[in-house]
Formats: sequence, C-alpha cells, structure tokens
Amino acid sequence: MAGRQEGLPAGDPEERARAICLRLLTGTPRTRGQLAEALRKREIPEDVAESVLSRFEDVGLIDDAAFSEAWVESRHRGRGLARRALARELRHKGVDPGLVDDAVGRLDPEREEETARALVARKLRATRGLDRDRRLRRLAGMLARKGYPEGLALRIVREALEAEGEDVTEYGLYGTD
Repeated sequence: MAGRQEGLPAGDPEERARAICLRLLTGTPRTRGQLAEALRKREIPEDVAESVLSRFEDVGLIDDAAFSEAWVESRHRGRGLARRALARELRHKGVDPGLVDDAVGRLDPEREEETARALVARKLRATRGLDRDRRLRRLAGMLARKGYPEGLALRIVREALEAEGEDVTEYGLYGTD
C-alpha cells in the first residue's frame, strides 16, 4: 500500500501514533521528546501526537524524570561522564531543563571527583614515557571530553602526576581551581 509504513497500521493516526510509540518503547526507555520527534518524522498530526504522548505519560509508559535519573546513574558509572556532559546528553534527548537540572544535581560532587580520579589513574599508565606537557594535555583533555570542569580536571591531573613523582611546577597548574 502506497504511503503505508512497514509494520504500522493504516488509517487512524491515533492508532498509528500508539503503535509507533509502543514499538519504540519496546527496545529501550525513551523520552517524551524522542517519541514526539519520531511521531513528527512519521507525519502524525501534532494534536494527535500530543494526546497519545500525554496518555502514555499518565499511565507511566513515559517518565522523563525516571529516565533522566537512570541515565545519569548509568552514564556516570559506565562511561565516567560528568554533570556537564550528562546534562548535554539529556537536553539532546529532549528532556525538560528542570528535569535535567534535578537529575544531574543528584550526582554527588565527591562521587564525581572520585570518578575523575579513577579515570585519570586508568589512563596514567598509558601516558608514561611521554613528555610532561603531552601527558597533561592527554589526561586533562580526556576529562574535558567527559564534561569535567577545567579547574577540577587540572587539579586532579596535577595531583596524579605529583603522586607519580612528576614535577608539575612548570605546568603553572597551582591555584587553577
């Protein structure tokens, strides 16, 4: 049938919207924003999409707050991402800014720092034999890509290099916090 998408019911846009959302939610939790975008791409009328998404929220099939909390926990533990990177990912997934702030705000600053230290400790061995500047750039750059603030990243790298016996006074890293 022309215009009919594979595996989706023809006809009633509300039924199509429900089928799309259920299919997408089967594999993995999704945010309301992700589902809304999928419905837009499949040309579901906006009022129908809004109605279906609201109903899915009412029955608990969509819960952006729970999604955000689980996302922060999982991505921090698994990938070592810091608050800034986690917030960016959640915003990209269409999560409301207030929910993003709540979810990343639950990440304990001490835990975030411990994670940064563990990341540096793991990567430190791979930088041995490199000159000091290159070691600094690699380690601090790795933390920056994971969303850690510059001051925290530089302090943790400095401390790790000092603990290894590296002279970091030339780095100009003192007092950067």
